Amino acid sequence: MKVLIVGSGGREHAIAHSVAKSEKVDRIYCAPGNAGIAELAECVPIGAMEFDKIVAFAGEKGIDLVIVGMDDPLVGGLVDELEAAGIRAFGPKKNAAVLEGSKAFSKDLMKKYNIPTAGYENFEDPEEALAYLKSAKFPIVLKADGLALGKGVLICNTYEEAEAGVKTIMVDKQFGASGNTMVVEEFMTGREVSVLSFVDGNTVRTMTSAQDHKRAGDGDTGLNTGGMGTFSPSPFYTKEVEEFCDRYIYQATVDAMKAEGRPFKGIIFFGLMLTDEGPKVLEYNARFGDPEAQVVLPRMKNDLIEVIEACVDGTLDKIDLQFEDNAAVCVVLASDGYPVQYEKGLPISGLEEFKKHDGYYCFHAGTKFDGEQIVTNGGRVLGVTAKGKDLKEARANAYAATEWVKFDNKYMRHDIGKAIDEA
Repeated sequence: MKVLIVGSGGREHAIAHSVAKSEKVDRIYCAPGNAGIAELAECVPIGAMEFDKIVAFAGEKGIDLVIVGMDDPLVGGLVDELEAAGIRAFGPKKNAAVLEGSKAFSKDLMKKYNIPTAGYENFEDPEEALAYLKSAKFPIVLKADGLALGKGVLICNTYEEAEAGVKTIMVDKQFGASGNTMVVEEFMTGREVSVLSFVDGNTVRTMTSAQDHKRAGDGDTGLNTGGMGTFSPSPFYTKEVEEFCDRYIYQATVDAMKAEGRPFKGIIFFGLMLTDEGPKVLEYNARFGDPEAQVVLPRMKNDLIEVIEACVDGTLDKIDLQFEDNAAVCVVLASDGYPVQYEKGLPISGLEEFKKHDGYYCFHAGTKFDGEQIVTNGGRVLGVTAKGKDLKEARANAYAATEWVKFDNKYMRHDIGKAIDEA
């Protein structure tokens, strides 16, 4: 098979790494890819939103399967365009990717089908939002409706903070058109857990659990980022929690989308909050999480291509999804100053060390070639992942491996997996 992966981050590198292990695959392409993905795939200079070029390239090269890694092209309808050209693609169509593309849509869906989530209201007028907030209970959460790179969520402790938040999202449009509609949501407390799942329109198969760290600084301080590290499995995702979610959340969501005439095929990422009242949905994503993919995929025993083909063909019920009985931790090496301002183009050394050790991975996110030299090219540069027999060993291994890599403005959190000690 010839496979084309669309995207350029650590998630796509993790996907490419799993695809490369499949005996079914003899050629991998990635658009646009990065310096790490280039070891596994032929990277082609086509942007993820250049749909015409992607469709033309897939046709020209006789691509058998396109895996769309990123949210923007899914929400924009890339899968629809590929399928219209007779090309097999993995990911939800535009009318199903709205599950992630619009928070207002997903909240309304959960309300309609009694899927547990936080109480909320949607607003299109900033004045109406402010009037509502005057009598609201704080803290409260404001969310830009559309895609905002994981950054369009503000937690406000006072009315004054909420007033500033409404201005940021709806008036100043800091997240662009994503802020045309805003969701005001009750603040939930508890442990966060991420559960990724494969879906074929009818059947859902959940993967092993994970937990992300969104804030830039140690102790969950600083700005929200795309994710500074993650671990898998979550010790808080117990058998009881899983049984509750199987019954009231996972299948219920797949059935709801089908009932709405929006059958979902692809990956549903369930962002859960384990509250005192039971698990509730924080958010849905319509693709693999980043960096969750970097700890979940290396632990998967199945051939990824076989599972993906079952999703596309509607035969996922025949798949027995299996994961290794171990743990993995990913620590993101970022550029100092991320997510605001940072320098790019700095040389990276030490990457060859990973080839010498089993169970250690270095997934590239923001890298590129400058001649023969690999240099930094983004805020999140690399995801250093390591396995271990348990979470503590995996964490120690991951942090030891971060020492192998050197670049001038290297920055990381030192407390990824701190919840492991609290379990």
